[in-house]
Amino acid sequence: MDDIARREKIRWTHVPFKGSAESYNALLGKQVDIVSGTANWELVQAGRMRVLVTWGPERNRRSPEVPNLNEIYGIVSNSPWGIAGPKGMDPRVVKLLHDAFRKALDDPQFLQVLERVGMEPFYMSGEDYLKWARQAAVDEKAAVERLGLAGNK
Repeated sequence: MDDIARREKIRWTHVPFKGSAESYNALLGKQVDIVSGTANWELVQAGRMRVLVTWGPERNRRSPEVPNLNEIYGIVSNSPWGIAGPKGMDPRVVKLLHDAFRKALDDPQFLQVLERVGMEPFYMSGEDYLKWARQAAVDEKAAVERLGLAGNK
C-alpha cells in the first residue's frame, strides 16, 4: 500500500486491525474507506463489499473483470506461507516434509477451501521460497525505514 501511495502521491492513514473481521466491520460501518486484505466473498456476493483490485500475478478466476496490481503497477503480493526447519536439517526429512505439503496443496478438499475464499493455489519450491523471503525482508525493511517506523537503536 505504501508503494501505491508513493506512486500516486496519495496520503492515507493506516488503521491497523487485529484481523479481517474487524476490518470488514469498520468498512461496513463506514469508519474506513478501503480495506487491504483478503476479500470476504460472501460480502462481495451480497453486494456489501466490492473488490477494487486483486494482488496475484493474474486476474482472479472469481472476479475476472477486476484488474490486478500486476497489470497496473507490476506488483504481485501473494503472501506465500512456508515451512522452515533448522539449518543443516537432514535432506531426507526436508524432502519428506516438502512432498507431504506439496501433496496437501493439491488435495481436492484444500482446493475447495481456496475456491470458497477466492484464492488461487500458489506453490514455490524451497529455493524459490528462500529467494522470495530474502527479498521480502529487504523490501519490508526499506518500507519500515521509509515510513519512520524503525524506531531508535
